[in-house]
Amino acid sequence: MSTAASPSPAQWFKTLRRTRLGEPCLRTYLLECGELLKRAKAAFQAGRPIKESFRLAQLEAVVQMLVEHECDFVEALGRDLHKPRFETVVSELILVKNEALHAINNLKKWMQPQHVERNLSTTLDECVVVNEPLGVVFIVGAWSSPVQLCLVPLVGAIAAGNCAIINPSEHTPHTAELLHRLIPSYLDNECFHVILAGMNNLADVVELKFDHVFFIGNREEGSRVAQAAARTLTPITLVLSGKNPCYVDQQCDISTAAQRIAWARFHNAGQSLVAPDYILCHVDVKARLVHALKCCLLQFYGTDPQESRSFGRMVNLESFNRTRDLLWRSGKLAVGGQVIEAQKYIAPTILTEVMESDPIMQHEVFGPVLPILDINNVDDAIAFINKQEKPLCLYAYSSNSKVISRLMSETSSGSFCSNDSILQSLMVVLPFGGVGASGMGSYHGRNSFDTFSHRKSCLLRGTRFECVTYLRYPPYEDRNLSLMTWASTLSQKSQGWCQLL
Repeated sequence: MSTAASPSPAQWFKTLRRTRLGEPCLRTYLLECGELLKRAKAAFQAGRPIKESFRLAQLEAVVQMLVEHECDFVEALGRDLHKPRFETVVSELILVKNEALHAINNLKKWMQPQHVERNLSTTLDECVVVNEPLGVVFIVGAWSSPVQLCLVPLVGAIAAGNCAIINPSEHTPHTAELLHRLIPSYLDNECFHVILAGMNNLADVVELKFDHVFFIGNREEGSRVAQAAARTLTPITLVLSGKNPCYVDQQCDISTAAQRIAWARFHNAGQSLVAPDYILCHVDVKARLVHALKCCLLQFYGTDPQESRSFGRMVNLESFNRTRDLLWRSGKLAVGGQVIEAQKYIAPTILTEVMESDPIMQHEVFGPVLPILDINNVDDAIAFINKQEKPLCLYAYSSNSKVISRLMSETSSGSFCSNDSILQSLMVVLPFGGVGASGMGSYHGRNSFDTFSHRKSCLLRGTRFECVTYLRYPPYEDRNLSLMTWASTLSQKSQGWCQLL
C-alpha cells in the first residue's frame, strides 16, 4: 500500500460523488490533465517511483485492489458488457494479478545492470546496460477488456520505475469510473492518476508531452494518437486490432478445433482484439466444421443464447448497429443471426458462403459473428493471408507439423498460435504486440518492463593506457593509422577499429 498522504475528506467526497456506479461518466478536461501531468513529472523528478521498495509496494497494492474489490469489478463489467463473472475473473482479474506477481518475483533481477562481454579495448573497463525509467507514461486502454488492457501495461510501467496516467475507455463507463475511484486509494497519489478523456480529446492530451504513450485499440484511433505523439516526438507503443485469420486444415481434430475456435470467437460476445476474425476452411472439412461449431454453441449457450448467463452483449448501440449491418450484408446464415436492439443482443452467428468482397471481410468484426471462407489448400490460405494487412494474431489448426511450420514461417503477424486461440496473447513469458498495420512494440512480463525502460549504455573507464589511446588524437599520422588498422585485424570477432581507442 502506498505511504502517500490520503486525499482530504472534501477530495474523497468529490471523487466518490463523481464515480458512483450508474452515474454519467464525467470528463477530465485538458487543463486538469495538464495539472496531473505536472504533478506526476514533479514526483518523478523527485525520484519517488525509482526505488525498488516503492515499486514492489505499488505492485502489491494493485493485487490487493483486485482481491478486495473483485465483486465491484464483476458488477462494473456486468453493467458495461453483460460480462459473465467467470470471464471477468479469468480473463481480466487473474490475468492482471499474474502479471503483477510475476513482476514482483522478478523485479530485482530485471533492475540489475546487464554486463557486456569485455574485449581487448575494455579489459580494464566495465561495459554495462542500465535499465532507466522513461518518466511519465500515458496508457490508453481499450473497452473490449477494460481492466486488463489498462492494468497490465500499468504493471510494466510501475515495475520499470515510471509515473503513469491512465485513460480507461469511455465506452465502458462503469469500469472507467471504478478505476477512477479505486486507484487513488491504493496507488501513490502523486505518481499515478486516472483521467476520463474521450477519444475526441485524446490527441490534445497526447500533445501535452509524455515520455511514452501506450495505446491499445483500433487502427483509426491509433493512427490519430500516433500522429499526435509524432508532433512532440513522443515514443509510442501501438497494439491495434484488425482481422485475425484462422486456418483449419483437412488434417485436423475438428471437434477440438471447433470448441477452441468457438470459445475464442464468442466469449465477451466476440468483442476482442485477439479473437479469430474469420476462418479459412479446407473445402473437404467445411461441413464437419460447421456442424461441430453448431454443437459447440448449443453446448456453450443452450438453445436460446439470449437467456444464457454465459453470453454477453454489445458494448453500445453504435457497435451493435455496425455489427448487425455487416452481418446482414454478408454470406449465408448457418446458425444464429437473431438481434434485439433494445438489449444490444446479437446471437452467436456463423456465416458460410462468404466472399472476400463481402462487407464483413472489409472491416474488423467486434461482435459474435464468425465468417467461413472456402479454400482448397494451404497454399491458397497463405496467399490469402499475405494479400491482407499484417494481422495482430494468426491461428492455424492442423495435425500436420509441416503445415503449421509453413503458416508460421511464410506469413507475418504480431503473434502466432497453432491448434488453439488467444492463449499466446495472455502469457507473461511471451511478448505480445503487432507488426505493420497491427502496431509496433510489445508488452507482457519482462517485455512490459523493457517497453517502459530506456536501455542506457554505460562505459566505465579509468585513465590508464593513455600511452596507447593517444594514437587517436591529432595531428593524424600515417604511422598511427597503420597501428590502429593492424589492431583491428587481431580480433577474430571483428570488434573493429576502436581496439586501441
